[in-house]
Amino acid sequence: MQIQKSFKGQSPYGKLYLVATPIGNLEDMTFRAIQTLKEVDWIAAEDTRNTGLLLKHFDISTKQFSFHEHNAKEKIPDLIGWLKQGQNIAQVSDAGLPSISDPGHDLVKAAIEEDIAVVTVPGASAGISALIASGLAPQPHIFYGFLPRKSGQQKQFFESKKSILRPRFSMNLHIVWLIL
Repeated sequence: MQIQKSFKGQSPYGKLYLVATPIGNLEDMTFRAIQTLKEVDWIAAEDTRNTGLLLKHFDISTKQFSFHEHNAKEKIPDLIGWLKQGQNIAQVSDAGLPSISDPGHDLVKAAIEEDIAVVTVPGASAGISALIASGLAPQPHIFYGFLPRKSGQQKQFFESKKSILRPRFSMNLHIVWLIL
């Protein structure tokens, strides 16, 4: 079981912040997210051009660097090194919560293995927003993430979920949502 390290004692290490960003409307950014991005030493951005627009809008001057699926394996050891030196890093995706469909998950796992605190700064969530606006009963539901891009892979994905989606009991209703 993973204990939220941000609430447990002092650590000589920096913290890894997972900061939610707006999904289309910059005014959805939280005060805490803005403050966190201003105070950290570095921002690991999925796309520095997109994040640059966000930082400019909120007058945030923190240095950012590119951190995405194509460079994650080579960057994670450097990030862990910076965190162990006491630097704080915020990871952001282009929109919404990091680590859902980007290399943030691998960074989080590496940080946890090194006893580095991982702190979430919640905010916008496309999937939950879509669910609550759909009119469907939101509970229970299953989230599978992003649908594969190729039609053959999509078909295989849905075939693999057939048994899970069939209710076993009359009271067992599943709402399945995917981000297309």
